Amino acid sequence: MDQSVVSQSKSQSEPVCGKEALDLLNCVTQSPYDQDKCLRLLQSLRDCVLNKKVKMFSLTDQEQQEANTTGKKA
Repeated sequence: MDQSVVSQSKSQSEPVCGKEALDLLNCVTQSPYDQDKCLRLLQSLRDCVLNKKVKMFSLTDQEQQEANTTGKKA
C-alpha cells in the first residue's frame, strides 16, 4: 500500500489518521482556544502517523489526483 499520501483503509472509507487530523483542526478553530487539549490531539496525530507510516497528507481524494495526473500527461 502506497502511503506517500493519506490512503483509505480497506475496511472503512475513512483516510488513515483522518479522525486525528480532523480533531486537531477542529480544536484549533474553537473559541476559547484550549492549548492543552490541542497539544494532546497533536500528539495523538503524531503517534498515528508514526504507527501507520504516513509520509504526507493531501486534501484531495485519490480519484481527483489520478484525474489530474492523467490530464497533465495528455
